[in-house]
Amino acid sequence: MVLPLIDGFGRVHRDLRISVTDRCNFRCSYCMPAEGLQWLPRAELLTFEEIERVARLLVERHGIDSIRLTGGEPTVRADLRRLVGMLSALGVDLALTTNGATLKQAASGLADAGLKRINVSLDSLQAERFAELTLRDELGRVLDGIDAALAAGLDPVKVNVVVMRGVNDDELVDFARFGRDRGVMVRFIEFMPLDADEAWTHESVVGIDEIVARVGEVFPLEPIDRTSAPASRFRYLDGGGEIGVVASVTRSFCDSCDRIRLTADGQFRNCLFAVDEFDVRSLLRSEATDDEVGALLERAVAAKWAGHGIGRVEFIRPARSMSQIGG
Repeated sequence: MVLPLIDGFGRVHRDLRISVTDRCNFRCSYCMPAEGLQWLPRAELLTFEEIERVARLLVERHGIDSIRLTGGEPTVRADLRRLVGMLSALGVDLALTTNGATLKQAASGLADAGLKRINVSLDSLQAERFAELTLRDELGRVLDGIDAALAAGLDPVKVNVVVMRGVNDDELVDFARFGRDRGVMVRFIEFMPLDADEAWTHESVVGIDEIVARVGEVFPLEPIDRTSAPASRFRYLDGGGEIGVVASVTRSFCDSCDRIRLTADGQFRNCLFAVDEFDVRSLLRSEATDDEVGALLERAVAAKWAGHGIGRVEFIRPARSMSQIGG
């Protein structure tokens, strides 16, 4: 019997985000401080078998039908293709979010192992700016990785752009044109207070209305009916594809959120902005039964808040940055 995971506000949760590592081969300015982070010891990371056990339990008992692998940067985890194969055997919609740096070499193998679709994080199409943001002069490698993902048959291929005022908001139209020319869907993401340097301010946010208006001045758009997905979608009137905008700050979609998260070190989070975590790793390593693990997960989802509260006086910033939580 499948018992859906339902929180106290009636939201059914079907989308699992799994961070497979906290390590990364780029430094994103909003994700990791310039001095870097202290990486977790390997022994503290969940093994592939532990990840598969939690995922299988959630799929078979609770109807999870979508899994996304994140990081850090998931492709730096050794033998990631093996994990993809283990999870694809569960029959779910399996996706991955990557910075694309090694995607040219990895895309075909990941697709062969069962990966269905992919998101590539890319915050600038300007080589000098890209190098400044990531401390890596490797924009060409990322663009080659996007092409490799398309050639491998991953569908859809999406490009995630975190829009930061005064940093890259002058590239909105450039990214729209890039998506149209490459045949990929660009998703603009409002800058959220999860940056490791804690420099986020409301003034640095470029909201959905401004993003759509600025793109629409050049490539006219019309809205597409919203689903439970995080992005509001807009199609080009000339049939040239679509864009998405993840408006977590200015137009919260908490009432339709169906995502839960498992961190690389085995902590279960019921919200990206949760301040509490539930220790699954300890249960897995203490010979707990599936019933005991499942009871913890059910209790965690039941405790989910109504919403993150960004912009309100009661908002509490999570202790971990995005690279430590997973997207």
